[in-house]
Amino acid sequence: MFVVFGVTGHTGKVVANTLLAKGKRVRVVVRDAKKGDEWQKRGAEVAVAHVEDAAAVERALAGAEGAYLLQPPDAQTTEFLARGRRIVDAFKRAIPASRVKHVVYLSSIGAQHPSGTGPIQSLYPAEQELPAAAPDTRFTFVRAAYFMENLAGSLPLMQAQGVLPVWGGGEGYSFPMVATQDIGETVAEALLSPPSAHKQIVELAGPAEYSFADAARAFGAALGRTVTATPMPLEGMVPALQQVGLSADVASQFRQMTEGAQKGLMAWEGGSARALRGKLTLDDFAKRASQQ
Repeated sequence: MFVVFGVTGHTGKVVANTLLAKGKRVRVVVRDAKKGDEWQKRGAEVAVAHVEDAAAVERALAGAEGAYLLQPPDAQTTEFLARGRRIVDAFKRAIPASRVKHVVYLSSIGAQHPSGTGPIQSLYPAEQELPAAAPDTRFTFVRAAYFMENLAGSLPLMQAQGVLPVWGGGEGYSFPMVATQDIGETVAEALLSPPSAHKQIVELAGPAEYSFADAARAFGAALGRTVTATPMPLEGMVPALQQVGLSADVASQFRQMTEGAQKGLMAWEGGSARALRGKLTLDDFAKRASQQ
């Protein structure tokens, strides 16, 4: 039995679909029971739990040989880091109590740094504390690169004005990106092949490094128009993100992440980590995103 959190999001959906396609028993975890109906029709068990409720998480994990856990995004929270702390604390209680054998946890590039990385810094305590709290559980932390899906958030602006905003500049700088399809497939593979070590780090990127200029070219080709990666002053980032629905706190975290990237914090740690590459190219992702 494999337990999958986050099935209403990009990565968890892929994990559950992949495992079901392989004939595995799957229990999906949702906050709203109605969102589990489609999964139940496909043969999955459904558990209802909130990630901050340790007792509910423990029940959801009961009897599992492996589980996919993550800290679900909340664009409207006014206490991003405190919320992340509560989620980690709940997992610290639930994982050892449930005796789940293997946990695959969605982490991020830059999670080796305790601060200066915006929303990513909420993942640092998860990587540091969960293995210590659950010595009988093996852990795989998938440090994913920058989500290609983040680029699709600017799709309306690219369609209407041919502009891909690049906060703080650096539009020609190439860095790791990855599609959530590749993340989900990597997680499913990790669940099916648990490590022998107590803890392993997987650093996951797409098939190549890309720049925002590359992204503008890819989306321009997909949309059939010219798209330009346009540098924007960092001072305007928080107000702009608030205009599209993010809270001031979350928007500020993303600004700090951008500043952290400019300082070189959004980089792989290397060392004993496993470096993996996904399959979906930026060009193919842009085509898919533009057709949705």
